[in-house]
Amino acid sequence: MEAAKKTAGGNNAYHNFHNDFLHVKDVNERRRLALAEIDRAPFGWYHVRAILVAGIGFFTDSYDIFAVSLLTTMLGVVYYPGVGHMPLSSDTAIKLATSAGTIVGQLGFGALADVVGRKRMYGLELLLIIFATFAQSLASSSPSMNIIGVVIFWRVLMGVGIGGDYPLSSIITAEFATTKWRGAMMGAVFAMQGFGQLGCAFVMLFLTLGFKESLKMSSSLATCTDGCAESVDKMWRMLIGFGAVPGCIALYYRLTIPETPRYTFDVARDVEQAQGDVEAYLKGEGKAEGSSSPDEITRITTQRQAAEKLEVNKASWGDFCRHYAKPKNAMLLAGTALSWCFLDIAYYGISLNNATILSVIGYSTAGATSTYQILYNTAVGNMIIVLAGAVPGYWVTVFTVDTVGRKPIQFMGFAVLAILFIVMGFAYHQLAPNALLAIFVLAQFFFNFGPNSTTFIVPGECFPTRYRSTSHGISAAAGKLGSVIGQGAIAPLRTRGAVPGGDPNPWMNHVLQIYALFMLLGLGSTALIKETKRKTLEELAGEEPHAAAASPPTGSSDSNSSVRPDKTTRHVTVA
Repeated sequence: MEAAKKTAGGNNAYHNFHNDFLHVKDVNERRRLALAEIDRAPFGWYHVRAILVAGIGFFTDSYDIFAVSLLTTMLGVVYYPGVGHMPLSSDTAIKLATSAGTIVGQLGFGALADVVGRKRMYGLELLLIIFATFAQSLASSSPSMNIIGVVIFWRVLMGVGIGGDYPLSSIITAEFATTKWRGAMMGAVFAMQGFGQLGCAFVMLFLTLGFKESLKMSSSLATCTDGCAESVDKMWRMLIGFGAVPGCIALYYRLTIPETPRYTFDVARDVEQAQGDVEAYLKGEGKAEGSSSPDEITRITTQRQAAEKLEVNKASWGDFCRHYAKPKNAMLLAGTALSWCFLDIAYYGISLNNATILSVIGYSTAGATSTYQILYNTAVGNMIIVLAGAVPGYWVTVFTVDTVGRKPIQFMGFAVLAILFIVMGFAYHQLAPNALLAIFVLAQFFFNFGPNSTTFIVPGECFPTRYRSTSHGISAAAGKLGSVIGQGAIAPLRTRGAVPGGDPNPWMNHVLQIYALFMLLGLGSTALIKETKRKTLEELAGEEPHAAAASPPTGSSDSNSSVRPDKTTRHVTVA
């Protein structure tokens, strides 16, 4: 097996640790040395590649999820002429559809990635997203089918694919990341959500400008008929359909990644293949499964030894139950799941109703004299919210999560959000629309420089390899259950007590107060999670720290305590 070649970007050469330690017969020590190679590798271009491949999926996910606020507005114009908006029940059902499918995908793909492997599942969820997105954009009504039902059907399927992306992208990034910058890498993957929201707002803006003349023909959404309605019908189809394009770009790279070495060692227990996958990853090669071609006799012999000698528990239903029967493990899972649940109750209850919020505070409708102005203001308002709040919040987390830590950021985020929702809720009728918009933007910032990022990162780090994907899927599904509660049970309360000709959202202040309560509950659930910064995944899982436990191999001449390649002898020592 040839030594690793110099990587792009002017980094030092990465030699092949597999060849350095061929003489090490103990499978546990070989495992430790191979994982140390990943954990201690300097940040390089192969890390950037991993971020982009995983992150483009989250760009697509976010685009598709947050387009729903604009989608329901336009569907109301096209399919409810003379009214200009769809019934609240239909609006809510479309928004809940994606979350319902996402729960299924998170649990299903999460468990399957632990059973059959990360590689075999990665890419399948993106295929499902692409197919359902295109199908949704081509949906229409007929005498036997209502457009609302058809859209709901395809958004449920799309949600299943989106749900699968959460555990898979998180754990694959974590298992390939260097320990020092693992949080930043996972945060950068998740930060692509902000660009997805921004991309959606830009597409909506360009579509609105493109159909400007048609949209100016009507004075309000209710009077947008004939040519105006036809233009809006084209707009929502193009808006949704464009969401499949980024996924098509990333599909090849997802389908051809190597299996993560941690899964190959600890679950598949194929030691020879794992070392080949380490080499393939560090050389930046996307290889099909098994293409690192270890000697088959050596591979079978080592695999048999690994099954007998590796000091890692084997995954099974009984072992899963025993693992989470321990209070500390059960409390950790409860902490990650409840934190995500409490967050998403408010996050999705607010974020999926951006268009409604902008209308409620008068930003999109105040002074508007045409459908064009309403849709234009809605698109610009979404851009302001995302650019001023969401995108900066994500990237502040990326640059601080490995120094400040996950737990402090999550505590701070929940605390600030609780204060902001209390202010918005109790001073709702006293605050001017611009003040409400400013606080709303600030809330978006602290959602993302706070629990929206950390609830994604921590579950991908703190569980053992054999149950990491399943546990992340459970935590993420709890979050989407929270989003269902936020959208289905709490957000619709804003119309409670509405009367014809009066305020259509008289209970909006109380809805914001309810969200404040869940932010306070998030402070309590955060106490149950552990700090994960600058620790290896094996340390966090309670397994023997591979780097610290490995003894110097026979014949090594370097006695220093860090992994350091020697250009002449290619010997290394691991402390």
